[in-house]
Amino acid sequence: MFEVTDPWSGLKLVELSHEWGFGVPSLPGHSDVLMYRSVKHAEHGVMATRVRMVMHTGTHMNAPIHLVQRGIGIGELPLNCFFGNGVVLDIPKGRWETIDAEDFEKATPKIEAGDFVVVVTGWHKKYSDSLEYFGEAPGLSASGARWLVERRIRTFAIDTPHVDHPLATSMGAHRGGPLMKRLPGHYKNETGRNPNDDHPVWNVAHKTLLEAGIPTIEQVGGDVSELVGSRCTFHAAPWRGNMLDACPIRFVALIDPTGSARVEPGNNH
Repeated sequence: MFEVTDPWSGLKLVELSHEWGFGVPSLPGHSDVLMYRSVKHAEHGVMATRVRMVMHTGTHMNAPIHLVQRGIGIGELPLNCFFGNGVVLDIPKGRWETIDAEDFEKATPKIEAGDFVVVVTGWHKKYSDSLEYFGEAPGLSASGARWLVERRIRTFAIDTPHVDHPLATSMGAHRGGPLMKRLPGHYKNETGRNPNDDHPVWNVAHKTLLEAGIPTIEQVGGDVSELVGSRCTFHAAPWRGNMLDACPIRFVALIDPTGSARVEPGNNH
């Protein structure tokens, strides 16, 4: 478990991000992260790195403008979307299953208004450049998204590659898709069902959250499975980018051994 304990407060910091960099898994249809040293120590005694990437790579946050025309960008989100208390929910799901309102009703700890909600399906363990990870993952249903909006949560995070079911995204036969060309036929052959009948609306769950001003975090990883069933304080750190639709983040949980998820005000010295 990758954690650090602050010697003054006793708070534990736990990693919730996948490692990011050259060669990390990227969404079908997106180019890979490209990195190189434009200035090198051997040449100038200093190093500077150039990066070319799609912002939806690795553990990242999405702002409303990602799916909502004239929505706000990452840099316009309120600061309390990046720091606050919430829950890590154990909602294990298998291939092509959905996370529904009933799952949230049964989950513990109970979700409260203003919470960060982090859903652990178990798919962070499958993080890879694979048909399985990007095409067979579970996803949030429309009913699940509406339930979260009604509870007035602050930020939603999940350990899958997409908030929505992959067949409700452009991975399937929606808006420029299928980006995974084998996926619709694969789904139909394996389930005996028509993917367009099962998932007729493009990104319905993700758009429901973003239209309500709830930012989303996809591809949660790190040691998130160690925290299931707990209440924590969370810190998500994107760039202050004008009109950015998404941004890779360092996602961290702060654990209070007393169980109250408090952050001390500090001393007066």
